[in-house]
Amino acid sequence: MNKNGYNLRSVFSLFSSDLAIDLGTANTLVFAHGKGIVVNEPSIVAINKTTGEVVAVGREAKDMKRKTCWGARRET
Repeated sequence: MNKNGYNLRSVFSLFSSDLAIDLGTANTLVFAHGKGIVVNEPSIVAINKTTGEVVAVGREAKDMKRKTCWGARRET
């Protein structure tokens, strides 16, 4: 316990609720107690190879994958 009477666990309990996270291979699921599944998104991230910037996550990134030809060679 620190000088103001809070330990780390009690501080985090002020900001948390009962959550379960399943980081599956195809989809990421988040379950909230009393609400059920609150997030069901594909586990995929689109990153700009030049800048390293995250361009999209989840469904938006999956839709981008469908619109590109990942197996084609780039012309130089």
